[in-house]
Amino acid sequence: MTPQEYVQLKAFARQDGVLLALLLIGGFALYISGLTNPILGVMAMIVILSSPFYAASRLRHFRDYGREGIISFSRSYAYTILLFFYAGVLLAIAVYLYFAFLDKGFLLSKMMEILQSPEGKQAIQTYGLGAQMDENIRFISEMRPIDFALNILTINIISGIMLGIPIAAITQRTIAKSDSLNSQR
Repeated sequence: MTPQEYVQLKAFARQDGVLLALLLIGGFALYISGLTNPILGVMAMIVILSSPFYAASRLRHFRDYGREGIISFSRSYAYTILLFFYAGVLLAIAVYLYFAFLDKGFLLSKMMEILQSPEGKQAIQTYGLGAQMDENIRFISEMRPIDFALNILTINIISGIMLGIPIAAITQRTIAKSDSLNSQR
């Protein structure tokens, strides 16, 4: 890969990372809202689970328009990792801002409300998770906004590394589509 190609790869990944970050920030907002409205929680899961498909569509766009229809597995993989990294940085900033300035204990109080409900108490008792749940709640209550943000960033980087393999394998192309159509005639 030449230096110019690397600059091009990073530029497309940054732009598409912003778009993916907007999708993930929307999913995060839906998740927080979903703590009071279950339909929004389901929508949050759909948005978050659709992010690999969105990343693959952005990679196809890069392949078709930035690389003229040809892209190797390694370049596809690098693009996907960078895409999730850039999206993860922006999502981590949004998560930090949310927990630093907006949350004011909302997430923890909703978790406690769920655990204190009759259904929550029954589930904890059935599975014998009382001590573990108390430890988890204590751990979450001690987390700082930066801890939440760094966890989100780490999850996104690992997701990019893991999801990059199948995404790159599916979207790689060694022959441009127009070339393969011409060779078949």
